[in-house]
Amino acid sequence: MTEKLWGGRFQKGTDKVVEDFHSSIRFDQRLYRQDIKGSIAHARMLGRQDIISLDDASAIVKCLEDILADIEAGIVEFDVSAEDIHMNLEKLLTERVGEVGKKLHTGRSRNDQVALDIRLYLRDEIEETSELLRDLLKTLLERAEENLETIMPGYTHLQKAQPITLAHHLMAYVQMFERDLSRLQDCARRMNLSPLGSGALAGTTFPLDREGVAEELAFDGITENSLDAVSDRDFAIEFCSSASLIMMHLSRFCEEIILWSSQEFSFIELDDAYATGSSMMPQKKNPDVAELIRGKTGRVYGSLMALLTVMKSLPLAYNKDMQEDKESLFDAIDTVKGCLTVFTPMIATMTVRKEQMKEGAKGGFTNATDVADYLVKKGLSFREAHEIVGKMVFLCLEKGLSLDELSLEDYQKCSPIFTEDIFDAIDVVRCVNDRQVPGGPAVQAVLSSIKKAQERLER
Repeated sequence: MTEKLWGGRFQKGTDKVVEDFHSSIRFDQRLYRQDIKGSIAHARMLGRQDIISLDDASAIVKCLEDILADIEAGIVEFDVSAEDIHMNLEKLLTERVGEVGKKLHTGRSRNDQVALDIRLYLRDEIEETSELLRDLLKTLLERAEENLETIMPGYTHLQKAQPITLAHHLMAYVQMFERDLSRLQDCARRMNLSPLGSGALAGTTFPLDREGVAEELAFDGITENSLDAVSDRDFAIEFCSSASLIMMHLSRFCEEIILWSSQEFSFIELDDAYATGSSMMPQKKNPDVAELIRGKTGRVYGSLMALLTVMKSLPLAYNKDMQEDKESLFDAIDTVKGCLTVFTPMIATMTVRKEQMKEGAKGGFTNATDVADYLVKKGLSFREAHEIVGKMVFLCLEKGLSLDELSLEDYQKCSPIFTEDIFDAIDVVRCVNDRQVPGGPAVQAVLSSIKKAQERLER
């Protein structure tokens, strides 16, 4: 059995079952790069501060760089009995460089070490996730520009409500994903403080240069309280919360993609590369990618709830429960990145059936509000106009007609205010383009919104 680096207090080895149960190397080995990066910065600082000799610090740094190269070359096997990535790397270091390697942990605990590693790791992952969101935003803006005049029905309660454009609809999601990007940036900013030097919970008696290490590792500063530094996982919870909102927005969009690609809607067709077939029914083309993303949303929510539940009753400072942070965090990261990676090209390659969308906008009395607005502009109060148009819709239902198909005589029976120009006023294209208020669906309003979003993205 491997001798534990912490084993001086103990008179017997760890039970094999406990060793397997206790070990986290199966999942935390992905932190190897961050752990080595943090250890190199720590070793250099120990040398600068004359806590260990400069020669010893140099030897440690060189050996850690060699270990990193060997891991990335695939020639290092981690040892379950060494528990976690931190102890595995220290064990490798000591085996290679001898007694000098045992000096690396001076003034450091695994508690502040793991807090550092997770922050470094999550900082990288937030940037990668942010880049995937930027790619999605670029794609949505491109598709919006292509569909400035693509008329479609807008819905409330999943009932046809008013005509809009596909560009306007896509820009709603641009707003959502921009907020997601902003939340990730906020999360990264709050997280970007170095906990190294906090020790197990009470700092250390050695004259560490915490600020120098923080600067070398590109942190904005250092954590101010050693207890909080080693027991804080707010940043991981905050990321999972942000990831949950990203997944919620993806899921809502996927639900619409699923509906739109059905025969009942026929608004879009997914590219063959982003759909699947049936093992039994040869005619099927299933939106499985969208369905999987919708399903994986619950998985990310689960990661958030798991982290909140793990942390909810923990006394200060570090507790072994906190080892449970990593699998939930890692799974949330992997899931949201995987979903963004496949969602963006699915949107980029889908075919928009513009005529079907426009036909859909003509049904369901989507221009009823415009009839009411017409009457208001002629002098009626909105409530009077609302009642008149409601009766007209009932008349249409009785006759099996749309508002466009009523005669002028039918209109004038409902109100003498109507004249021939009512038919121009309720054309769905005009219904859209008369809504020029900022944030509305008119072509120029949406184009302005697109340009602003493009500028924000470039910044």
